[in-house]
Amino acid sequence: MHNIPTPHNEAKAGEIAKTVLMPGDPLRAKFIADNYLEDVVCFNKVRNMFGYTGTYQGKKVSVMGGGMGMPSIGIYSYELYHFYDVDNIIRIGSAGGIAENIQLRDIVIGMGASTNSSFANQYRLPGTYAPIADFELLRKAVEAADKMNIKTVVGNILSSDTFYDDNEEAMKLWSKMNVLAVEMEAAALYMNAARAGKKALCILTISDHVFTGASLSAEDRQNTFRDMMEIALEIA
Repeated sequence: MHNIPTPHNEAKAGEIAKTVLMPGDPLRAKFIADNYLEDVVCFNKVRNMFGYTGTYQGKKVSVMGGGMGMPSIGIYSYELYHFYDVDNIIRIGSAGGIAENIQLRDIVIGMGASTNSSFANQYRLPGTYAPIADFELLRKAVEAADKMNIKTVVGNILSSDTFYDDNEEAMKLWSKMNVLAVEMEAAALYMNAARAGKKALCILTISDHVFTGASLSAEDRQNTFRDMMEIALEIA
């Protein structure tokens, strides 16, 4: 832990729990800390990427923003795994549905994370790497959701480097391969976890659908996102 604090995280040794919930939006991290955690301490404010540690039902849990895109979550998750001795990171974010059977408010759990990113090039692998979730975390999440009577859809998601894609056919092609939804972070998180020998999972709420144009209101998003947060807290 001689690498801490880092240029991106001012936490000191022992201030971050073994399990970190990681929404993209740092204000969602604050929402979780304010509404679900007890005895909360803010451990990071660098670049307004808020991080908090508290307890949930007696368990020590941390929550920290991860930002938008794979470069951002790549930095924060790498430091948490390698410098802060974190064992588990659970991404909780929004996603756009691209599969026909995916509806607004569905909770999608990313078993695998396809990607158009070159993030894996750093590992110089002699082939194409398939980023996947930790099975133990995935199983616990599905079981917790079942007990809470929350529907989940488990499968492949797309972690895209492009929010505004010049290729108008791209999402249709991914949909043909039964990819459920598109987001921008999970693949990098899964690869960082694999390389560090740690665990990761991505739980998403469908906030809009790429092809139908359907989308949730701000109020709907706030209420629905609680399901995703509570599943993650239950398995933390």
